[in-house]
Amino acid sequence: MMEPRPFERENAYKKLEILKNDLKNLEKIAVAYSSGVDSTFLLKVSHEALKHEALAITVHSHSFPERELREAREFCGQEGIRQIVCDFDELAVPGFCENPPNRCYLCKKALFQKIQETAGKHGIFQIAEGSNADDERDYRPGMKAIAELEILSPLKKAGLTKEEIRFLSREYGLSTWDKPSFACLSSRFAYGESITREKLRMVEEAELLLWKLGFTQVRVRVHGTLARIEIPKEEFNRLICEENIAQITAELKQNGFSYVTMDLAGYRMGSMNETLQAL
Repeated sequence: MMEPRPFERENAYKKLEILKNDLKNLEKIAVAYSSGVDSTFLLKVSHEALKHEALAITVHSHSFPERELREAREFCGQEGIRQIVCDFDELAVPGFCENPPNRCYLCKKALFQKIQETAGKHGIFQIAEGSNADDERDYRPGMKAIAELEILSPLKKAGLTKEEIRFLSREYGLSTWDKPSFACLSSRFAYGESITREKLRMVEEAELLLWKLGFTQVRVRVHGTLARIEIPKEEFNRLICEENIAQITAELKQNGFSYVTMDLAGYRMGSMNETLQAL
């Protein structure tokens, strides 16, 4: 991440004050917390503004890796933040497993209804999530569900961009300031490709292997029994060294993939959406 210029830093600080004031006016809030860059920053500032009136709700689902759940628990424990972890079976949501282009809408609607129900039991009726000002650039049908359920997006409302959130996260001393972007495992499947618990496990284990090998930003996209690996272009040479090729190919095939490929365009956000016009 590049160091912001002085006037850009000042702009980020101004937006931070807007965010703090907005949160203080809510009195109570439940933050949908996934341990990612945005939700961690939002939860930190919410806790700073509202103390014990800020509640973290983390949803444990098949599309949410166990490593992310562990990190969410550890952060809340370290910060003394109240946290509730609730189970959610996205595979039971009607239409989800068929993976239509609006899959994210179907899932987000049911997921945030679960969060609302959970928060309501604790007397909290304002729910916030971590979308930022940059998220309008990609196809995100889940935002429709968030709007329908009147879920708050304080970071977006304050105009905070991803770069500003990373910069302010570093100022707060949050270890997530340079954490790679992450999206739920269900986003790895080509639209129309059925989603199952077994396939989600295959993706999780494949990406975990690549993380362990030191790759910084990883996506393993699923096309039938073919795994399409996306990593930053500057890491291509490391991926194609003979030792890594042999280990990655062997382990992914052992986990159920028939073919293993590398995407020559490299990692980019929402690559599965590139085919939407053809559907």
